[in-house]
Amino acid sequence: MRRLAAALLLLAPPAAAAEGEAVFRRHCANCHALAPGAPPGPGPHLGGLAGRRVGGDPGFDYSPVLQAANEAGQRWDVAMLERFLADPEAMYPGLWMGANGVREAGDRAAVARYLAAQDTP
Repeated sequence: MRRLAAALLLLAPPAAAAEGEAVFRRHCANCHALAPGAPPGPGPHLGGLAGRRVGGDPGFDYSPVLQAANEAGQRWDVAMLERFLADPEAMYPGLWMGANGVREAGDRAAVARYLAAQDTP
């Protein structure tokens, strides 16, 4: 799944990958890391997110609603990331994440594709 997502991103124009990275930096990077070996932050590490179980970073203490999603076997993919980024609290009521989501649909799509292409946890 991760390789497929990475391959799809490679088919996208370089500007699309850069756009996703820019959106990530604006909306997500204050709490979430992507780089291998990055120190823990307020949010879970997002490298290797595509295909990973929701609540699947073993080094992070997730809210009960995300723990339940993990136990139910839910996994991240681009479509699910886009829905989550639209309104995280609506998708997972009781979520401990303080962000309100990403307003623009194009920005959500770009960052979801970018995150799905980040292979390394």
